[in-house]
Amino acid sequence: MLHINDLVFRFGGRSIFDLATAHVPAGARVGLVGRNGTGKSTLFKLIQGEYALDGGELNIRPRSRIGCLPQDAPDGPTALIDYVLGCDQERAALFDEAEDCHDAHRIAEIHERLNAIDAHSAPSRGATILAGLGFDAEQQLRPLSSFSGGWRMRVALAGVLFARPDLLLLDEPTNHLDLEATLWLQSYLANNTGTLIVISHDRELLNDVCTRIVHLEATKLVSYTGNYDDFVRIRREKMELATKANAKQADERKKIQAFIDRFKAKASKAAQAQSRVKMLERMGPPIAVVDDRTVSFDFPNPEQLAPPIISVEGGVAGYDGKAILRNLNIRVDMDDRIALLGANGNGKSTLSKILSGRLDLMEGRLNCSGKLKIGYFAQHQTDELTAGRTPFDHMAELMRDAPPSKVRAQLGRFGFGQDRADVNVENLSGGEKARLLFALMSRDAPHLMILDEPTNHLDIDSREALVNALNNYEGAVVLVSHDPHLVELVADRLWLVGDGKVINYEGDLNDYRKLLLDKAREARRGGSGKGDKGDKGSRNKEDRKAAAANRAQLAPLRKKVFDAEKALDRLQVTKSTVEARLADPKLYETPDKVTTLQKELGEVDKSIAQMEAVWMAANEELEQAQA
Repeated sequence: MLHINDLVFRFGGRSIFDLATAHVPAGARVGLVGRNGTGKSTLFKLIQGEYALDGGELNIRPRSRIGCLPQDAPDGPTALIDYVLGCDQERAALFDEAEDCHDAHRIAEIHERLNAIDAHSAPSRGATILAGLGFDAEQQLRPLSSFSGGWRMRVALAGVLFARPDLLLLDEPTNHLDLEATLWLQSYLANNTGTLIVISHDRELLNDVCTRIVHLEATKLVSYTGNYDDFVRIRREKMELATKANAKQADERKKIQAFIDRFKAKASKAAQAQSRVKMLERMGPPIAVVDDRTVSFDFPNPEQLAPPIISVEGGVAGYDGKAILRNLNIRVDMDDRIALLGANGNGKSTLSKILSGRLDLMEGRLNCSGKLKIGYFAQHQTDELTAGRTPFDHMAELMRDAPPSKVRAQLGRFGFGQDRADVNVENLSGGEKARLLFALMSRDAPHLMILDEPTNHLDIDSREALVNALNNYEGAVVLVSHDPHLVELVADRLWLVGDGKVINYEGDLNDYRKLLLDKAREARRGGSGKGDKGDKGSRNKEDRKAAAANRAQLAPLRKKVFDAEKALDRLQVTKSTVEARLADPKLYETPDKVTTLQKELGEVDKSIAQMEAVWMAANEELEQAQA
């Protein structure tokens, strides 16, 4: 489908691609990964012909249709479903031609082609895609102009998916989606029969969807077979081999240099010393292992407070006298890790504002400790950063009584060294701005952190660093995120927000996926079941009660398995972090650090073995209960 051969492209005097080569076969689902700023979006523009090559070739199968998300959200009076149907340009053109055509032979050809592309089922297919992305039947008939920019970008995504191009290019497709729409999109793309290239920082999407990973690093494209986890494993093995080769070469160099230094002044050994000088020259430089800059997160731990740190009794919340959430009876303890589930518009942000003190209850009572400190993160807060001021300026303003050393220490917790702490915020990347917000939010060591979509603009390495930091943090976390990987590794409890209520969800994220798929299937069958009557309705009600009772009985056992799996995932993340640090050749300049990390790796391996035993025992207990 796509052949890239010795691609050369320069932009602003910087080399983006230098003799880069890659092949994307037809039907492949490819994840394009690399650090921010390496040129992933630029490659998409080259594929679409928006930029001219400076060298090499970029060949796409002739007559292939390329589909990609528009940069601007669609707008206007057109209904959502009509916009989506119009994105299949061939279908729209054939229907237009059929209306004015009077040639019987041509009309027959048109209808034959319409049948071939399954045009008559298009309205149903378009409605299904829109429903998967969060639009109900009533919303699909509303004009584009009645929705916000984020929702209109969802419509643009629906249009691209509906058009079924031969080569689909998606750049961060989950950025405007909630968790529910993200889970649907993963399932949809995993069953995509066309060729897909996706740029994403969503690790779970890259694992569930992709059959191949292309890594952009140091102006080159390197292909790996498998999903993202396979890529990480294979690349780490390559790095380890390169590190061992470098260590062996360094040892050999040291011996050769010692011989030269010892015998270069002796006439009898001069020829041998000279030959070893040539040997050193032939060795060449060490193998480049990795030049990626590691990102750090480190939330300061708060003092402990008696539980609950915050609770709501009989709460009603909403805006302008209109209730969004009713009968709120919830509590948060210091050790809670809570993720809020539910489609956008169901009240997750309303609940976050209540807990953070940004919105007062309409009814009911909110109780909290007088010492409680709350940190609140929302991506829109990047707009509150002042142009012309540096991260140091922003932090110093909030830490007025702190000396500059403490201000820089807090920034340093989130990867801002001297070089980046003094850069104007308008020159920071999206990921750096997000890290600055984390630093500002946590400066007072909050007891509760409320994080609303914290991973937008963070690359995969930064997301893994955030997971580690949240798992090491000793306060409570309430999380709203479209990133399933983050939710699974961080959250211990799931709250389902919908229908004006907040309830504790007993299942895990996999159970929630199944629930969403069941609802989608029910919607496609044409109803919610309200029309069922008689014995069938009674049986369904009894079945649902029996299923609910069974779930309640198995819930503690499922939680044991879930907790063990989460603990294993966290340990694996820690192990990967330690192994990555051990793969850095610079580390071996400090033997004490190597020894410390090797001991840490041994302890992690031991903990993994112990937790695997716990997980196996919990699984056996659950299987026996299900038998």
